[in-house]
Amino acid sequence: MMSWAIGTLAVGIATLLLVQRKFYPYFWEDLLYYARVRRVGKAMMARMKRGVVTYLQCFELQARNNPQKPFIVFEDQMLSYRDADVRSNRFADVLRSHCGLKHGDIVALLMNNEPDFICVWFGLCKLGCEVAFLNFNIKSQSLQHCLHSCGAKALVVGSDLMASLEEVLLTLMDSGIDVCVVAERSSLKDSGIDVCVAAERSSLKNIRTLLDQLDSASPEKPVVDAPPPNLMANFLFIFTSGTTGLPKAARISHIKAVMCMAFLRLCGACASDRVYLTLPLYHMSASLLGIGGCIELGATCVLKRKFSASQFWKDCLKYDITVFQYIGELCRYLVNQPKTAEEASHKVRLAAGSGLRADVWNEFVRRFGKIQIREAYGLTEASIGFVNYTDEIGPIGRASFFNKLSLPFEFLKCDPQTYEPIRTDSGHCIKVSKGEGKQGYWWLQ
Repeated sequence: MMSWAIGTLAVGIATLLLVQRKFYPYFWEDLLYYARVRRVGKAMMARMKRGVVTYLQCFELQARNNPQKPFIVFEDQMLSYRDADVRSNRFADVLRSHCGLKHGDIVALLMNNEPDFICVWFGLCKLGCEVAFLNFNIKSQSLQHCLHSCGAKALVVGSDLMASLEEVLLTLMDSGIDVCVVAERSSLKDSGIDVCVAAERSSLKNIRTLLDQLDSASPEKPVVDAPPPNLMANFLFIFTSGTTGLPKAARISHIKAVMCMAFLRLCGACASDRVYLTLPLYHMSASLLGIGGCIELGATCVLKRKFSASQFWKDCLKYDITVFQYIGELCRYLVNQPKTAEEASHKVRLAAGSGLRADVWNEFVRRFGKIQIREAYGLTEASIGFVNYTDEIGPIGRASFFNKLSLPFEFLKCDPQTYEPIRTDSGHCIKVSKGEGKQGYWWLQ
């Protein structure tokens, strides 16, 4: 009798597994991902109950808990979490005392990838400023448009961008915008006159330097008289690329910035990972998903000034990279490179990003070893995103039953010309049937 019962149970379980494999092939992946989302959500809520509610506060928590842990590795430099915290405090002191910035000011940041991009950004946050990230490839007209559209009071410029911006910066000074230079001195040419700006005085109106003031600045966090942070209030301005006209500013709230920090953890990264970041920091993918993801994990970010396909695997080997972030055609550039010895001896186990086409995906996995791809979909302006946490090649995310338990959503039919939802005669929106998205656009609700 017992053996019959065991046999019946075994047959039942085997039948269920066969049915599951045929009709619900990703059931276990869906369930495990849902469990991970729930754990991340509970950890976030517990952190908020302790008063850690913003992106900056998450960083400061890591600086307290893991002060000596490497945070940013850049070329031959290394900043620990504590180093970055102290340096951002010094920048905050200089930006307040030397540049007159205060809580509520909107400040534009125009810098290349470097550790001081992060330290200046966090310093501004510590003063309670809203920061606008500007594309460092921006042209004169677009730059002025961006500054005026977001209402920036000041512009912080990296020293290596000064030479290409001399003319437009002089125009900005005439329009009354304060310009702060992240350098020990600034040389601007105006009608053939070579002007060097020191900390004590400036021959050009409204130009100030920052680095020459850092050594004497306070390493302590500035005291700012401000109300508790409103999670729905604006944290950042991130501009579109401007491919369909002038760049447009997208507002990023505090709560969205904090939610973005969970991206790398949801993709399977952990605290011991070394994350290679070659994407520009003015882009949300790098600043919020990449840097923010490292902060959330307490991981190390290996920052690259600019992506180089020929140096990529050499850097991965040199810096012991285990995770990298991609966007767009980055992976295509890699598979189009000649084969090298480094591409077979790296330690990379995970690649997370968006925009990877199926043909490149296939070749990437075949050529570079057992690297898990975590393709995601999201928009700077949207409040929802998807991750393909399966090994299926091609999808830009996965929308499962379990995902809808955490964040209910539906795909709706949309007019591809007007981008408005298509409605019935009674005014109701229409759900998209499975497979129907191939014929047009989806409206995401």
